[in-house]
Amino acid sequence: MKPFVLPLAAALALAAPSLAQAQSVTEGPRIVVTGEGEASLRPDLALLTLSVLREADTAGEALAQSSAAMREVIAALKAMGVADRDLQTSGLQIMPRYVYEDTPDRGQTSRLIGYQVVNTLAVRVRDIARVGEVIDKAVSLGVNQGGDVAFTSDDPEAALDEARKAAVTDATGKARLLSEAAGVKLGRVLEINDTMVAMPPVPVLAKAAAADAESTPIEPGENAYRVQVNMIFELN
Repeated sequence: MKPFVLPLAAALALAAPSLAQAQSVTEGPRIVVTGEGEASLRPDLALLTLSVLREADTAGEALAQSSAAMREVIAALKAMGVADRDLQTSGLQIMPRYVYEDTPDRGQTSRLIGYQVVNTLAVRVRDIARVGEVIDKAVSLGVNQGGDVAFTSDDPEAALDEARKAAVTDATGKARLLSEAAGVKLGRVLEINDTMVAMPPVPVLAKAAAADAESTPIEPGENAYRVQVNMIFELN
Protein backbone atom coordinates (compact mmCIF):
# COMPACT_ATOMS: atom_id res chain seq x y z
CA MET A 1 0.00 0.00 0.00
CA LYS A 2 1.31 3.42 -0.90
CA PRO A 3 1.81 5.85 2.00
CA PHE A 4 -0.81 8.58 2.27
CA VAL A 5 0.64 12.01 1.42
CA LEU A 6 -1.26 15.04 2.64
CA PRO A 7 -1.26 17.88 0.05
CA LEU A 8 0.83 20.89 1.07
CA ALA A 9 -2.12 23.32 1.03
CA ALA A 10 -4.17 21.05 3.27
CA ALA A 11 -1.25 20.58 5.65
CA LEU A 12 -0.79 24.33 5.99
CA ALA A 13 -4.52 24.81 6.52
CA LEU A 14 -4.52 22.28 9.33
CA ALA A 15 -1.40 23.74 10.89
CA ALA A 16 -2.59 27.39 10.75
CA PRO A 17 -4.94 27.27 13.81
CA SER A 18 -2.31 25.65 16.01
CA LEU A 19 0.32 28.18 14.88
CA ALA A 20 -2.01 31.09 15.59
CA GLN A 21 -2.83 29.70 19.03
CA ALA A 22 0.84 29.19 19.83
CA GLN A 23 1.64 32.75 18.72
CA SER A 24 -1.17 34.23 20.82
CA VAL A 25 0.09 32.29 23.83
CA THR A 26 3.70 33.41 23.41
CA GLU A 27 2.81 37.06 22.76
CA GLY A 28 1.26 37.61 26.16
CA PRO A 29 -0.22 40.88 27.46
CA ARG A 30 1.20 44.08 26.07
CA ILE A 31 0.53 47.79 25.85
CA VAL A 32 0.82 50.05 22.80
CA VAL A 33 1.44 53.78 23.29
CA THR A 34 2.22 56.79 21.12
CA GLY A 35 4.61 59.55 22.12
CA GLU A 36 5.39 62.91 20.56
CA GLY A 37 8.47 65.07 20.72
CA GLU A 38 9.39 68.47 19.34
CA ALA A 39 12.58 70.45 18.82
CA SER A 40 13.09 73.88 17.29
CA LEU A 41 15.85 74.99 14.97
CA ARG A 42 16.66 78.36 13.48
CA PRO A 43 16.64 77.99 9.66
CA ASP A 44 19.78 78.47 7.62
CA LEU A 45 18.28 78.16 4.13
CA ALA A 46 15.68 80.28 2.33
CA LEU A 47 13.69 79.02 -0.64
CA LEU A 48 12.48 81.76 -2.98
CA THR A 49 10.12 81.67 -5.94
CA LEU A 50 10.66 84.51 -8.42
CA SER A 51 8.67 84.96 -11.62
CA VAL A 52 8.86 87.25 -14.64
CA LEU A 53 5.59 87.92 -16.44
CA ARG A 54 5.54 89.57 -19.85
CA GLU A 55 2.72 90.23 -22.33
CA ALA A 56 2.97 90.84 -26.08
CA ASP A 57 1.00 90.48 -29.31
CA THR A 58 2.67 87.19 -30.18
CA ALA A 59 3.90 84.27 -28.12
CA GLY A 60 7.41 84.70 -29.52
CA GLU A 61 7.61 88.34 -28.45
CA ALA A 62 6.32 87.61 -24.96
CA LEU A 63 8.76 84.72 -24.58
CA ALA A 64 11.69 86.82 -25.79
CA GLN A 65 10.91 89.63 -23.33
CA SER A 66 10.45 87.23 -20.41
CA SER A 67 13.64 85.35 -21.26
CA ALA A 68 15.69 88.54 -21.53
CA ALA A 69 14.53 89.75 -18.11
CA MET A 70 15.13 86.36 -16.49
CA ARG A 71 18.65 86.16 -17.94
CA GLU A 72 19.46 89.47 -16.22
CA VAL A 73 18.01 88.20 -12.95
CA ILE A 74 20.03 84.96 -13.09
CA ALA A 75 23.24 86.80 -13.95
CA ALA A 76 22.73 89.23 -11.07
CA LEU A 77 22.04 86.46 -8.57
CA LYS A 78 25.19 84.61 -9.62
CA ALA A 79 27.15 87.84 -9.23
CA MET A 80 25.76 88.07 -5.68
CA GLY A 81 27.22 84.65 -4.90
CA VAL A 82 24.25 82.35 -5.51
CA ALA A 83 25.67 79.06 -6.81
CA ASP A 84 24.50 77.39 -10.03
CA ARG A 85 23.14 74.43 -8.05
CA ASP A 86 20.88 76.81 -6.12
CA LEU A 87 19.15 78.15 -9.25
CA GLN A 88 16.51 76.08 -10.99
CA THR A 89 13.82 76.94 -13.52
CA SER A 90 10.62 75.63 -11.95
CA GLY A 91 8.05 76.73 -14.51
CA LEU A 92 7.48 78.22 -17.94
CA GLN A 93 3.94 79.06 -18.97
CA ILE A 94 2.84 80.39 -22.37
CA MET A 95 -0.81 81.41 -22.30
CA PRO A 96 -3.06 83.09 -24.88
CA ARG A 97 -5.09 86.09 -23.70
CA TYR A 98 -8.68 86.57 -24.80
CA VAL A 99 -11.39 89.16 -24.35
CA TYR A 100 -14.98 87.95 -24.23
CA GLU A 101 -17.77 89.98 -25.78
CA ASP A 102 -21.53 89.54 -25.73
CA THR A 103 -23.32 88.89 -29.02
CA PRO A 104 -26.80 90.09 -30.07
CA ASP A 105 -28.23 86.60 -29.59
CA ARG A 106 -27.19 86.73 -25.89
CA GLY A 107 -24.23 84.47 -26.55
CA GLN A 108 -20.57 85.23 -26.15
CA THR A 109 -17.62 85.33 -28.46
CA SER A 110 -13.90 85.43 -27.77
CA ARG A 111 -11.15 87.39 -29.45
CA LEU A 112 -7.40 86.73 -29.13
CA ILE A 113 -5.60 89.88 -28.01
CA GLY A 114 -2.11 88.57 -27.24
CA TYR A 115 0.01 86.20 -25.22
CA GLN A 116 1.35 86.03 -21.70
CA VAL A 117 4.55 84.25 -20.65
CA VAL A 118 5.54 83.52 -17.06
CA ASN A 119 9.08 82.29 -16.38
CA THR A 120 9.59 81.07 -12.80
CA LEU A 121 12.89 80.59 -11.00
CA ALA A 122 13.40 78.67 -7.75
CA VAL A 123 16.29 80.07 -5.71
CA ARG A 124 18.01 78.74 -2.62
CA VAL A 125 19.67 81.46 -0.55
CA ARG A 126 22.15 80.06 1.97
CA ASP A 127 22.97 83.41 3.56
CA ILE A 128 19.71 84.23 5.36
CA ALA A 129 20.84 87.79 6.04
CA ARG A 130 20.85 88.53 2.29
CA VAL A 131 17.34 87.29 1.45
CA GLY A 132 15.86 90.79 1.39
CA GLU A 133 18.74 92.02 -0.76
CA VAL A 134 18.22 89.17 -3.24
CA ILE A 135 14.51 89.93 -3.53
CA ASP A 136 15.13 93.64 -4.04
CA LYS A 137 17.69 92.99 -6.79
CA ALA A 138 15.41 90.54 -8.59
CA VAL A 139 12.47 92.96 -8.50
CA SER A 140 14.63 95.80 -9.81
CA LEU A 141 15.55 93.63 -12.83
CA GLY A 142 12.03 92.69 -13.82
CA VAL A 143 10.63 90.09 -11.41
CA ASN A 144 6.98 91.04 -11.02
CA GLN A 145 5.33 87.87 -9.70
CA GLY A 146 5.96 85.26 -7.03
CA GLY A 147 8.00 86.38 -4.06
CA ASP A 148 7.13 83.34 -1.96
CA VAL A 149 9.69 82.71 0.77
CA ALA A 150 10.03 79.49 2.79
CA PHE A 151 12.64 78.90 5.48
CA THR A 152 14.14 75.51 6.20
CA SER A 153 17.35 73.90 7.45
CA ASP A 154 19.97 72.28 5.29
CA ASP A 155 20.67 69.65 7.97
CA PRO A 156 17.85 69.23 10.52
CA GLU A 157 19.07 65.86 11.86
CA ALA A 158 20.24 67.23 15.21
CA ALA A 159 16.80 68.73 15.88
CA LEU A 160 15.08 65.56 14.72
CA ASP A 161 17.22 63.45 17.05
CA GLU A 162 16.24 65.65 19.99
CA ALA A 163 12.58 65.33 18.98
CA ARG A 164 12.93 61.53 18.78
CA LYS A 165 14.41 61.37 22.30
CA ALA A 166 11.59 63.52 23.63
CA ALA A 167 9.01 61.33 21.86
CA VAL A 168 10.45 58.14 23.40
CA THR A 169 10.45 59.76 26.85
CA ASP A 170 6.84 60.82 26.33
CA ALA A 171 5.74 57.35 25.20
CA THR A 172 7.58 55.64 28.07
CA GLY A 173 5.98 57.96 30.60
CA LYS A 174 2.51 57.23 29.21
CA ALA A 175 3.14 53.48 29.30
CA ARG A 176 4.37 53.63 32.92
CA LEU A 177 1.37 55.71 34.00
CA LEU A 178 -1.14 53.42 32.33
CA SER A 179 0.42 50.24 33.66
CA GLU A 180 0.49 51.60 37.21
CA ALA A 181 -3.14 52.67 36.91
CA ALA A 182 -4.04 49.17 35.72
CA GLY A 183 -2.11 47.52 38.52
CA VAL A 184 0.32 45.68 36.26
CA LYS A 185 4.09 45.82 35.89
CA LEU A 186 5.65 47.36 32.83
CA GLY A 187 8.09 45.03 31.09
CA ARG A 188 10.63 45.31 28.30
CA VAL A 189 10.19 47.21 25.04
CA LEU A 190 9.11 44.91 22.23
CA GLU A 191 8.92 47.32 19.34
CA ILE A 192 9.62 50.95 18.45
CA ASN A 193 8.90 52.79 15.22
CA ASP A 194 8.93 56.49 14.50
CA THR A 195 7.18 58.77 12.06
CA MET A 196 8.53 62.20 11.27
CA VAL A 197 5.88 64.89 11.48
CA ALA A 198 8.21 67.80 10.81
CA MET A 199 6.52 71.13 10.34
CA PRO A 200 7.02 72.17 6.71
CA PRO A 201 8.62 75.52 5.90
CA VAL A 202 5.97 78.22 6.09
CA PRO A 203 5.86 80.34 2.91
CA VAL A 204 5.68 84.09 3.34
CA LEU A 205 4.76 86.52 0.61
CA ALA A 206 7.61 88.99 0.38
CA LYS A 207 6.93 92.54 -0.78
CA ALA A 208 9.28 94.74 -2.75
CA ALA A 209 11.12 97.30 -0.68
CA ALA A 210 10.40 100.99 -0.91
CA ALA A 211 12.86 103.07 -2.88
CA ASP A 212 14.40 104.60 0.23
CA ALA A 213 14.60 101.37 2.25
CA GLU A 214 17.85 99.45 2.61
CA SER A 215 16.27 96.07 1.82
CA THR A 216 13.05 94.13 2.21
CA PRO A 217 12.69 93.12 5.89
CA ILE A 218 12.73 89.35 6.29
CA GLU A 219 12.48 87.45 9.60
CA PRO A 220 13.33 83.71 9.49
CA GLY A 221 12.14 82.85 13.01
CA GLU A 222 12.40 79.15 13.97
CA ASN A 223 11.07 75.90 12.53
CA ALA A 224 9.54 73.28 14.82
CA TYR A 225 10.28 69.65 13.98
CA ARG A 226 7.88 67.12 15.47
CA VAL A 227 8.37 63.37 15.66
CA GLN A 228 5.87 60.70 16.66
CA VAL A 229 6.88 57.26 17.94
CA ASN A 230 4.80 54.13 18.50
CA MET A 231 6.09 51.78 21.22
CA ILE A 232 4.96 48.34 22.34
CA PHE A 233 5.78 47.24 25.90
CA GLU A 234 5.44 43.83 27.46
CA LEU A 235 3.28 43.62 30.57
CA ASN A 236 4.31 41.32 33.43
